[in-house]
Amino acid sequence: MDSDLLVIGGGITGMMAALHLAEAGARVRIVDAGENAGTWANAGSLHVQMQSRFMRLYPDQVPAVEASLPLYKAAAEEWVRLDALYGPFELVRKGGLMLAEGAEQLRFLEGKARREEARGLSVEMLDRAALDGIAPWLGPQILGAELCRDEGKLNPLMANARLLAELDRRGVARVQDRIIGLEQQTNGLVAVGRAAVYRADQIIIASAWGAGDIVRGLGVDIPTKAEPLHMNITEAAAVSIGHLIQHAERSITLKQLGQGQIVIGGGWPAQDRGRETPPAVLAGSFLGNVALAARLVPQIGGLRVIRTWAGMNTTADGASTIGRLPQASRVVMALPGDAGYTLGPLVAKMAAAVTLGAMPEADMVRYTPARFAA
Repeated sequence: MDSDLLVIGGGITGMMAALHLAEAGARVRIVDAGENAGTWANAGSLHVQMQSRFMRLYPDQVPAVEASLPLYKAAAEEWVRLDALYGPFELVRKGGLMLAEGAEQLRFLEGKARREEARGLSVEMLDRAALDGIAPWLGPQILGAELCRDEGKLNPLMANARLLAELDRRGVARVQDRIIGLEQQTNGLVAVGRAAVYRADQIIIASAWGAGDIVRGLGVDIPTKAEPLHMNITEAAAVSIGHLIQHAERSITLKQLGQGQIVIGGGWPAQDRGRETPPAVLAGSFLGNVALAARLVPQIGGLRVIRTWAGMNTTADGASTIGRLPQASRVVMALPGDAGYTLGPLVAKMAAAVTLGAMPEADMVRYTPARFAA
């Protein structure tokens, strides 16, 4: 199959990269393996502030995330633009609250807030009296919180469906196949799949945790890893939660959709069952996740969980990877750092601009794949 531009990976990053390329008049094809994709299992958080869970689990990657905070802020703004163009996505941007239940957690948040403010984020520490004015439904043990005004939430099922419809409207072809290797030829590139061979002038790699394997023979060793995570959604609740909720020490995200359902996630582990099978839900993660949510917001404690599932997050070195491979310049990487659904549209926009020659790679030196050169 021939196309001017091939996008490998059909999640939020691949969809948006293809959309930008199609808008520029290119003949685009998306090839997606359909395996445990994070976009189709994510919870719809728009993360901007540094997540305490990530800081605890991956301390070596925190400097890269901290240096990328302006990118996260710009990514949230890009979602606002997309919502106006292709939405509505039930996007709400009242900010995110990271909660503290003790003095040590408050000190951690105060230090984190100072670092984030230095990177241009709009953050503020709130005491309990201030929280009662905007989030009176919080449990009595909450002493204070960091408010990041740049954060938000959306309905990912709605956003994904509307963006897929836009791709169809623009005639972007989509094929389900797993790419197992790339070959450079004098007149372009060949992507070898299990079901077919795909030829293109240039290729954008947007396949998240599968990207490292695809490009390993092209002079880079990108340490993408699959991280299976757990999520839940409840029946509709009477309480009105306008913010994205996180915790200074415990793994949790909590948000309310437009129809009232509460989505609960935040990094509890799931069981990896290989590429061919979605991750399995772990009973301990299910019970611990919903119990913590009920502790933080007691009014939701009596709700029924109507669905629980697991999906794949991707980790590498904390930073996004955007740009041409140093030894295969027709291959452009488009891999978001942590919080891939948040970063995906902006990373896609930047990678598409590189592919079209509209953005100098010098503008993205922090994210260059050359840092992984073997």
